[in-house]
Amino acid sequence: MAEFTMPSLGADMDEGTLQEWLVGPGDLVHKGDPVAVVETAKSTIEVECFETGTMGKLLVAPGTTVPVGTALALIEPTAEEPKGREKRRKAEKAEEKRPAGPAPKHAAHPAQPESARVTVPSDVHGLRHIEAGPLLRHLAERSGIELETLQGSGPGGRITRTDVEQAVAATGAAAPPSRLRVSPFARRLAAELDVDLAAVAGTGKDGAVRADDVRRAAPGPTTTAAPPRHVAAAARPSEDRASTMRQAIAGLMARANRDIPHYYLSTTVDMATAMDWLREHNRRSPVGERLLPAALLLKAAALAAREVPELNGIWTEDRFTAGDGVHLGVAVSLRGGGLVAPALRDADTLELPRLMTALKDLVARARTGRLRGSEVSGPTITVTNLGDQGVETVFGVIYPPQVALVGFGRVTDRPCAVDGLLGVRPVVTATLSADHRATDGAVGARYLTAVDRLLQKPEEL
Repeated sequence: MAEFTMPSLGADMDEGTLQEWLVGPGDLVHKGDPVAVVETAKSTIEVECFETGTMGKLLVAPGTTVPVGTALALIEPTAEEPKGREKRRKAEKAEEKRPAGPAPKHAAHPAQPESARVTVPSDVHGLRHIEAGPLLRHLAERSGIELETLQGSGPGGRITRTDVEQAVAATGAAAPPSRLRVSPFARRLAAELDVDLAAVAGTGKDGAVRADDVRRAAPGPTTTAAPPRHVAAAARPSEDRASTMRQAIAGLMARANRDIPHYYLSTTVDMATAMDWLREHNRRSPVGERLLPAALLLKAAALAAREVPELNGIWTEDRFTAGDGVHLGVAVSLRGGGLVAPALRDADTLELPRLMTALKDLVARARTGRLRGSEVSGPTITVTNLGDQGVETVFGVIYPPQVALVGFGRVTDRPCAVDGLLGVRPVVTATLSADHRATDGAVGARYLTAVDRLLQKPEEL
């Protein structure tokens, strides 16, 4: 039995509020699946599971604030071997994502061959263990089908959605309606706010209805005299949230300036070649695949971090630990005030169109409170780009426990001497704030030189 604990979602997090559970006891969960929504001083974050197994007892109720490391739930491990467990997970996801609809015509046609029909035996004594996920069990139950009577056609005899639908057709049972996916907390909240879940558009995974969707669909302020504690916590006034966030940022930045011996470097990068390439790329590309200069800057920053790994990692226990990849933190200003810096994971491996898409998605989710735990707890180096605010130079404060922060300003035209001739060229100021405990100025200089060199060959980014 493993414990699912309140994770540390940043160096400035000491406690978090469990806002809602996305799973319930008995649900099968896999490593990396979002299982809970946690509210921190800065954002609302979907927390992923770190184990594969079955959810056991939920130890903390929604609305409860607990310290980092507190056990939130118990997870019962599965007895499957890792390879078999992974195959089962892929098969289950493929079947559960298959759109609901009428069974294939051959399943109900009177002239179908005997081998294609589903036979439902009448003798079901000595029932065997059934390999089927919770979604398929629910589907079969509503259709009046006993899973024990079916012969699974999936890997290892696993029952699939097709098996259930063919059994429905063979027995003449009515096809069940598509299932409305609702998180347990959202279902309770809907009952309290008198919201019809059938009319709510879900924004969660696979269209699942979440608590925020229910709140948006609520008819207006409720007249309940004393709302439950978890509802009151989730509906915290925005001004209180902004104040709490500023306090968290203040504490973290004070710690960074106190504990980290910063050094600062800057260089001016000629962007003429990069901007010419960008204009030509966008001219030939559909609107949805066009790039912003930020995509080139972020990719160059990520590739340079791979070339100079001494700046890509964290400082803990009085020593530097290199990152397991280049997970590029991107500073995002929030509409209500404040700042978060979630990570573009493995940014150095993303092609420019994919990086641009991932960046747009990350910024949108950061501003709507839909970040994931792995995105806020794993950056290895952070970039802040204030060019769209008109700033030409930015020297940032390192986000502990990282050891470096890269800054980019606005791409602006300046007079430059090139090959002995004076002309006007687009340039950008790139800066580096680095931790002197981990590196010296020579290492930082190598990093900025690498950024400059990479931006001179944008076609290779």
